[in-house]
Amino acid sequence: MPLAAFALLAVANVTAVAVGSLPLEWATKPLLAPALAVYLWRATGTRHALVLAGLGFATAGDVTLLVPGTAAFAVGIGFFLGAQICWTSAFVRAGAVAHLRARRPLCAVWLGVWAAATAVLAPLLGPPMGVAIGVYGLALVVMALTAHAKGRRAAWGGAVFVLSDALIGAGAAGAEFPGRPELVMATYTAALFLLVTAFAPPHGARAPGTDGEPPPEYGRPRGDGAVGAAGG
Repeated sequence: MPLAAFALLAVANVTAVAVGSLPLEWATKPLLAPALAVYLWRATGTRHALVLAGLGFATAGDVTLLVPGTAAFAVGIGFFLGAQICWTSAFVRAGAVAHLRARRPLCAVWLGVWAAATAVLAPLLGPPMGVAIGVYGLALVVMALTAHAKGRRAAWGGAVFVLSDALIGAGAAGAEFPGRPELVMATYTAALFLLVTAFAPPHGARAPGTDGEPPPEYGRPRGDGAVGAAGG
């Protein structure tokens, strides 16, 4: 089962980070996003191609970020920027723009979080990396905002992803503390799980729109291909 494999990989990877086993990190981290991609593909085929593409970018980013050095870190940011753009596009196709028009205070809060984090991190990272982090951070926050269109599961996934990357940014800026690397991977794997399963909930889970949030089709029948088939 892909989700069981993902859970085992996630636990093994966090353990690898905790004990400092680089070989185990290399053996597990590059397989995290592919395991979820297999799950999503088996559940929905290519209906959510944008989500699958985002997982491809995430895989490339995960591998790149295992390589030490500033250059690899910058390339990794680029790959994850691609992932955020893909996922945001999927959420937009699910009706995010209309969903957020009625939630402008929420947008203002998230943009304020981005502005504050950028103001703190950019000077510590220096001009080139600070600008890159600012651009990526904006794309990340937009993804987290548009994720609300798919319900609470996706919204939590977006928020946890922001937390995970904020912890990475803090580490890059020199703000190290015990347990930070493990927390980065724990929150990252949780975010991936929540985002992907928002598009194809595990058996018995509540689908988007059944927990008080508007369904992605905004009342259109699921047989209507105009929106429902577009998905992600």
